[in-house]
Amino acid sequence: MDGNFDACLDIVQELAARGEAYLLNSLNPFRLEGQKTIGFEILEAFRDDYGGFPDRIVLPVGNAGNTAALYKAFRELVQSGALAVDEVPKLTGVQAEGAAPMVEAIEAGNDEIRRWEEVETRATAIRIGNPVNAPKAIPGIRNTGGTAVAVSDAAITDAQRQLAEEGVGVEPASAASLAGLKKLRREGVVDDDERVVCLTTGHLLKDPDAAYEAGSDPEPVPNDVDAVAAHLEE
Repeated sequence: MDGNFDACLDIVQELAARGEAYLLNSLNPFRLEGQKTIGFEILEAFRDDYGGFPDRIVLPVGNAGNTAALYKAFRELVQSGALAVDEVPKLTGVQAEGAAPMVEAIEAGNDEIRRWEEVETRATAIRIGNPVNAPKAIPGIRNTGGTAVAVSDAAITDAQRQLAEEGVGVEPASAASLAGLKKLRREGVVDDDERVVCLTTGHLLKDPDAAYEAGSDPEPVPNDVDAVAAHLEE
């Protein structure tokens, strides 16, 4: 289609309203209920491994579905008595600098976002100028004491490479969470003693072209076992 993600979603919403299509993503309530379980799993795993809950969850923001869903999960846990209000992790959203309407709204103290008509970032999964779940996600960030930050594509690429060195292969949008945490650490927003979870949302092969671009050029080696072993040793 001759249009970006936001334009596509506009059309899908209109078709759904006409009864011509079923809206499966982003705004679908069943999808958000599924994403909500991410919050349950994070708290459960963190409690079992570390004997408590994380202070902060850093996650990439595209349409802000995960942010909205995690906030819903934590509200329900508080309402049920399973989680104390002061145990709710700070929700911290990360966007690319070329597509950061949520960050703009948070920094300006606005309750609504300004739609960005032109967006560009190598992190294709968050190349979104009109996060449709922003009305649910912005209160989630504010009411948990979190924040939102924008990072450069270069920082995203560096974070993707760093994760790869640790054996974690993710697409660029997922690496944005680590890039955002690193920036917030440098700025002193995230304290030394905070326990932080970075959420990754997409496998490396979701965007293989970006992975190839982020890598190094192939290095030639002779057709010899010892030569290959020596090169790896270097």
